[in-house]
Order: sequence, then structure tokens, then C-alpha cells
Amino acid sequence: MNLKTSRFASLTAALMLCGMVPPLLAGCSDGADPAPAAKVEAGDGQRQVIVPGQLGQPARLVIDELFDDRGTMGETRALLVLRNGVPVYEAYGPGYGPDSKLVSWSMAKSITAVLIGILVSDGRLVLDDPAPVPAWQRPGDPRGTITLRQLLNMASGLEHVEVAEQAWEADTVAMLFGDGAQDMAGFAEAKPPIAAPGEQFNYSTATSVILSDIIARALTDSKVPEVRQQAVLNFIDGRLAGPLGMRSLTPEFDANGTMIGGSIMHATARDYARFGEFLRRRGQTADGVRLVSERWIDFMLTPSPANRGYGGHIWLNHAQPNGDVALWPGQGPADLFACLGHQGQFIIVSPGDSLTIVRLGISTDDEQLPAVREALRRLTTAL
Repeated sequence: MNLKTSRFASLTAALMLCGMVPPLLAGCSDGADPAPAAKVEAGDGQRQVIVPGQLGQPARLVIDELFDDRGTMGETRALLVLRNGVPVYEAYGPGYGPDSKLVSWSMAKSITAVLIGILVSDGRLVLDDPAPVPAWQRPGDPRGTITLRQLLNMASGLEHVEVAEQAWEADTVAMLFGDGAQDMAGFAEAKPPIAAPGEQFNYSTATSVILSDIIARALTDSKVPEVRQQAVLNFIDGRLAGPLGMRSLTPEFDANGTMIGGSIMHATARDYARFGEFLRRRGQTADGVRLVSERWIDFMLTPSPANRGYGGHIWLNHAQPNGDVALWPGQGPADLFACLGHQGQFIIVSPGDSLTIVRLGISTDDEQLPAVREALRRLTTAL
């Protein structure tokens, strides 16, 4: 995807965020071949069921709710359930199928964290060293002590407003689609400190863009946008997407060649499931090839000191100190974790149950997302 195409897609995403374009504009086809074992079965109403599975009635009732009760749940575009890496259920809403690329929103953050982990495993970055951000290296700048660990734990101490009552007043929207869009990393890295590093949890898409800039700088000294972008794409393809078979994975980049690693990647539901399985297998491919160290997966799944419900750019099934709810602590396995995205994107992994569940769609955060979250809890329990 070139820079011009990338920015157009990002603008579409921004309009979606503000409710200004129909959700169907988010779907597109990447031409990826369906998995060899897949077989299209008879449709369930308007639902295209690819793998019907042998599921019990409780699980099927929840799945029916997710697809059919659009007033409560919103639009479910894709649902995959894998046990021990084998699909036991796969279905798509009207207009979508195995080849449809769907936007990640913040699920991208966990992919960015794995890319950082590969560079740490390579010895090109160090988790507890100050983050190599040139703008923070001036003498006396308190940001110069922020570590990669603190960035990944969303505890940098930097000022950032992720969500505002009016969407266009949020720093995230300004960075993605406003004054900061040409140089997102510059926008994010210019934010002042408001707390000591490690002291406060502040969920921040800008933090993930800082990490994306660090990835590009670790791979190339060039400041040419096309060179930065290609270096990152080559790295992703060679070290993660290629070995995992995630052929559809398409990250977007800003005009400066920085990956928008906090919110805007695209992939098929099957490729999101491949990523979830990779995490369930603790950094290995299905063939047992290790792509990132097991210690890095341990780090990602270790609760942040500032928020036990969050690890290294991934959500954990623990209570959060501010009372926010991301998963279902106390009502599901303690080892369950998830990549979560705006409007109800989920990659749920329950290692103890050998389960990976992907749900993609469009649900309003305040009204429908709680119902989707509860339905996915019941589905996880019923499987």
C-alpha cells in the first residue's frame, strides 16, 4: 500500500470513527486464498457459515445473538473459534468472507509489541534502557528516562487524551487525522510529561506510534519516508507475517513513513486468528519455529505495575484500578488475555482452554460493546 492510498484509507477510518460514513466502507478483499481445509456450508440465514463445527446449544445460542441481534450487539462481520489451532466455527456476516480485510483498530498495538520484542531478542533494543527517541535526549529533559517497558505498559507519564467527549478534541484524532497526521511520531513525541515514568497508566495510541518510530529507526538510518516504510514492511514480512502465513496483513503509514502501529492495520479474520494462535503458542509458529523469545511473551502477559488489567500492549483478565472493564476478571480464566480494538474488535486467547476466538464488527462503545463483551464471555465458557 503506497502512502497516498494509505492516507485515503486512514481518512475513511477517521470518518467512521466520527460516524460519518457507512460501516461497509471498511471491508475490502485482499485476494488471499481460503485455508485448504475450509468448506462453505449452507448459509445460516444471511450468515455465511464456513466451518459449522460440532458446538453445543449454549455456544450456538450465543453465536446466534452475536450475528442476529444487531440492535443489542451491533454488526458482527466475522467470528472464528479455534481449539488447539483447529477451526471449530467460522462464519461471516453479509458482504464479508474469508478474503475480506477488516480494520484492526487497537488490536494493532499487540502486533507492534511483538515487533519490538523481535528487535529486543535481536539485541537491537533493550527493554529497560531509555527509549531511543532523539527528541528526548537533550540534557535535563525528563522524558529521556522513559524506558521501552514503560511505553509498552502505557505508563510513560506523557500527556495524552485518548478519548474526548467530542471526538475531534482528542489527541488521538488530532494525531491520526488532524494537525499531527503528516508526522504522527513527531506529534506524539512532543507531548510534555505530566507524571513520572511508570507512575500512571494512560492508555495512548500515540504511545504505540512512538514505538513504531523506534522500530523504523532501529531498522534504518534513513529519513526518507519511502525507505522507512519499506524497511518496516520488509521486517514485518520476513520476521512475523511471512513465517505465520499472515499474507493479508497490511499496516498503514503516515507521510513520514512511520507505521500507524497503534490503530490502523488491516487483515482477514483468519490472519488475526493466526496471530492469536502465535501468542497462545508463546511466540512459535504452528510448525514450532520460534519468532520471538518466550521471555518476551512472559513480559507481554505480566501485569503492568500501574494497571494489573494491562500487560505489554495487551489486555489481561484482571481488575483495573480505575474500575474500567476490558474483559471479565473473576468470571473467566485468570490466564485469559486479548487484543482489543475500537468498535468491538477482539482476539481472545484462553491458553488453559486451548481456545482462540476472533470477533470483528461494528458495535457502539457505550451501548453495544458491553453486550458483545458479555456474549463473548458466555461463548468462552460454553465452548
